[in-house]
Amino acid sequence: MDWQVLTRELSLYLENQVRVGFFGSGVGLSLVLGFGVAYACYYLNSIAKKPQLVASNDRFCRFLEEYCPVVTETYYPTIWCWEGRVQTLLRPFITSRPQVQYRNELIKTADGGQISLDWFDNNDSSYYPDASTRPTVLLLPGLTGTSKESYILHMIHQSETLGYRCVVFNNRGIAGEELLTPRTYCAANTEDLEAVIHHVHSLHPSAPFMAAGVSMGGMLLLNYLGKTGRDTPLMAAAIFSAGWNVFESVESLEKPLNWLLFNYYLTTCLQSSISRHRQMLEKLFDMDLVMKARTVREFDKQFTSVMFGYHSIDDYYEDASPCRKLKSVGIPVLCLNSVDDVFSPAHAIPVETAKQNANVALVLTSCGGHIGFLEGIWPRKCTYMDRVFKQFVQAVFEHGNKIFSM
Repeated sequence: MDWQVLTRELSLYLENQVRVGFFGSGVGLSLVLGFGVAYACYYLNSIAKKPQLVASNDRFCRFLEEYCPVVTETYYPTIWCWEGRVQTLLRPFITSRPQVQYRNELIKTADGGQISLDWFDNNDSSYYPDASTRPTVLLLPGLTGTSKESYILHMIHQSETLGYRCVVFNNRGIAGEELLTPRTYCAANTEDLEAVIHHVHSLHPSAPFMAAGVSMGGMLLLNYLGKTGRDTPLMAAAIFSAGWNVFESVESLEKPLNWLLFNYYLTTCLQSSISRHRQMLEKLFDMDLVMKARTVREFDKQFTSVMFGYHSIDDYYEDASPCRKLKSVGIPVLCLNSVDDVFSPAHAIPVETAKQNANVALVLTSCGGHIGFLEGIWPRKCTYMDRVFKQFVQAVFEHGNKIFSM
């Protein structure tokens, strides 16, 4: 079907109806129907598209096509909110929040700090009744996210149906626990993540083990994998809406509309996350200056880069950018991004670098925003991201031997 011809015909029809006026019988209904048909044509032609699958390894591609087919199917974003910023803003309010009962564990770190882990043991699993061999998924939330985020709850719900165990890595000082040392977290420093992975693996050494990171959690996971290569107990990893190049991410977020919608709010969330630890942190930082920040860049300049010993914010952003470490990833990794994500601009996604590593596959959708990926008329229960997570995790745990020989 020639969509341009159809659209032109519909436009001529609508112009004719407008000239006739609304006094004729059924003209208003005709206009509504005509607009609806035109919008549907535009949606099907320009919005609903198959994602772009970028992978240099033919075996990895065939594995995904067979066991994770969602990455090759047309993604139909919610027809009334497909734009990236709208999807990003609405997802937290639209999607449901499955009930999850956690078991909390606090583990000590080498520097005297503590990390809060929230476990979903799934002891009622009928597929894997033996806890020692029950597959385990480590989940890493976003910048100020915790185990309470709706996207984390959905991942746990998906894992529960498959019989898997989950554990959520809450960054220091975020999930209600006290800071025992004047240190929080950042996307570049992987020491806490290394400690968590070692701890979880030591508890269940016989259990298949993989990880999934969202937004900054995905960046942190990628930086860890780039550092460790194949020397990790993780079988594979899934990455969602990671910011690949921090310089490009912050520049995008500083555009006026994006600052108004996202940047200022994120900055206040960061300030809120440290404000209750002020007594501990003001020993090393000018907290009054930190609390005056109005952008993420200003916050990172006054707080994050200083905390982790970087000479400048540029040094920190360079070290925190996963695109610089992607070549060194040594296990299978599936990365989902939307090209309309203002947190990770399309031009900053390292497509060419990914093609140089047989362990990496990128799935790029035309819509979806940042951790949005809403689909269906009323997208409360399941998003495209949830389906990618479920299929890939199941593929790795149940058919992973077909890609681990790559």
